[in-house]
Amino acid sequence: MCERYDVVVAARDGSGWYAAPMSQTRQLRLHPDAMVDEAAFAVALAKAEGCAASELPPYQIVRKAIDARGRKVRFELVVELGEREPQELGLPHPVTLDGPLEVIVVGDGPAGLFCAYELARRGVRCVVIERGKRVQPRRRDLASLTRRGFVPTESNYCFGEGGAGTYSDGKLYTRANKRGNVRDVLEVLALHGAPTQILADARPHIGSNLLPKVVTAMRERLEACGVQFCFGEKVTELLVEGGQVVGVRSECDDQVHERLARRVVLATGHSGRDVWRFLQTAGARMVPKPFALGVRIEHPQGLVNRMQYGRFAGHAALPAAYYSLKTQVSHGAVFSFCMCPGGWIVPAATEADGLVVNGMSLTKRASPFANSGFVTTVAPEQWEAAGHGGLFGGVSLQRAIEQSAFEAGGGTLRAPATRVMDFLSGKSSQDAPVTSYRPGLFATDIAPVLDAGGLTIAAALRDGLRSLGRRMPRYLTNDAVLVATESRTSAPLRIERDSESLESPTLAGLYPAGEGAGFAGGIVSAALDGIRIAGVIASRQSSAALPA
Repeated sequence: MCERYDVVVAARDGSGWYAAPMSQTRQLRLHPDAMVDEAAFAVALAKAEGCAASELPPYQIVRKAIDARGRKVRFELVVELGEREPQELGLPHPVTLDGPLEVIVVGDGPAGLFCAYELARRGVRCVVIERGKRVQPRRRDLASLTRRGFVPTESNYCFGEGGAGTYSDGKLYTRANKRGNVRDVLEVLALHGAPTQILADARPHIGSNLLPKVVTAMRERLEACGVQFCFGEKVTELLVEGGQVVGVRSECDDQVHERLARRVVLATGHSGRDVWRFLQTAGARMVPKPFALGVRIEHPQGLVNRMQYGRFAGHAALPAAYYSLKTQVSHGAVFSFCMCPGGWIVPAATEADGLVVNGMSLTKRASPFANSGFVTTVAPEQWEAAGHGGLFGGVSLQRAIEQSAFEAGGGTLRAPATRVMDFLSGKSSQDAPVTSYRPGLFATDIAPVLDAGGLTIAAALRDGLRSLGRRMPRYLTNDAVLVATESRTSAPLRIERDSESLESPTLAGLYPAGEGAGFAGGIVSAALDGIRIAGVIASRQSSAALPA
C-alpha cells in the first residue's frame, strides 16, 4: 500500500518567491519482513515505486509506527524520497551569557533543564540549583541503594541531575502537542546524543543507559555558555519582600547560602514534599488535586509479545511489545501507566521508611520482563473522607501506603507482591515469580498494603483486572505479579499560577513548573512547560529593557 505526496519548499529567484519541489513523500504500510534490514526495506520501497532498488533516489524514514490491531501486524511509514537539504538540529543554540544573574531555576529535571536551555537561547543568565548529585555519582548511589536496601534521601531515583526521568526509561511519547513544539524538544535531545530515530518513531524512547549522557551533554553546553549548575544544594526557603520573591535560601555541605534574583522557577518534581511545605510558609497558593495510585504489574515479555503480535511474536523486525489499557469500574478509572517493555522494576522511594516502585528500560529493551503501572485515580474528597485532610492530605495518603509496603516487605526495599490470580481470589501468594526487581519480592497479600490509607484501592484494581481480562484473557495469569506500591505517578497537589504570566498569583516572581507544580506528566510535557516559562520570562526581560 502506497500513497504519494509532493513536498515543496520556499525558493527565490530574480522574479521573486516560488514553490520549488524538493522531495516526494510516500505513506507505506509494510509487512514486518520488509523491515528486517536496510536491504529488505529498499526492495519493498522499490516495489512500491515500480523500480529496481538500485534506481531508488536518496530516501529517509520520517515517521514510523506499528499497527498491531487485528491479526496483521504492519509497519506504517512516512518516507521522503529525493535530495534533502541538510538540517541542523536544535536551532537556535544557546548563546554566551555575560550579563547579571536574572533567574534562579530550582530543580534540574526536564522542566528545569529545558527552562535553563531556553533562557540561554534567549540570552537570559540563570543558575540551576539541584539537591541531588550529577549523573555519575548518582549512578553509584543507585547501585548501592539496590545492594544495601537503604535510600539516600537526597540522591535516588527521583532526586539528582536529570530528575526522575534520567533513570526511569526515557520515554518521550506524549499527547502534549498543543503545549508547545514537541519536535524542538526531540531535536535538542538528539543534538546532545539521543538516537536520531526518536525524530521519526511514533513512540520515541531513549533508554536509561543513554539518557544520563544526553543530560550531561546538555549541561556541559550550558556551562560553556555561562550557566552555573549547583549540585548537592538543597533549597529550604523562598526569600520574599512585600509579596515579591527576591531569591532563595539553600544548604550545601552544612553551609547556608542566599542567592538573589527576582525570578525563581520552581521545577522540583513530583516528590519534593519539603518544597511544598516551605511554599506554604511563604504564602504560595496551592490546591489538592487527583493523582493515580496502585502497583506495578509485571509479565514475561514473551507473553506480552504473543498477546500483542500474535503469530508475529518473535519476528526480528519487531521490538518488545507495549500495551496501553484503561477501563471504568464502579470505583472509578483503572488504567496502565508508564508501561516499560523489556524493562525493570526499580525502587523509587525518597524517604527511608517508605517503599515506592517505578519502571525503567534500556535502549534495546532486552529484558525478559514487561512492567507497567496499574493504578486507579484517587481524588481529594476520597482521601479527606478517609481522614487525610488538609492541603497535604494526598501526601498523607501516599505516605501511609508507602510505609505499609515498607513494613510488609520486612523493613527493607524488598517489595510485597502477589501473583495476579491469587490477588483476584483475595488470598496471599505463597511464592513469587522470578522478577526484574533486584532488591527482591516478598510473597504476601498486598491488599492490606493498598488499603492501608483507608481507601478501597485493592477492590478497584481487582475490578479493573477482571474487566480487562474479558478483553485480554491472557493478561490474567499467575505468571504475572503485582508489586506494591506505585504511588508517585504525579504530584497530589498543584501550585497555582496565572494562565498568562505563569507566575504565582500570590508571590510575584515565582514560576511553578513541571510535574511538581502539577502542570506536566512525563519528560516531554515537563520540558515544554519549562520552555514556555523561559519564553515568558525572556519576553518580560526584553519589555523591561525597552526605553520608555
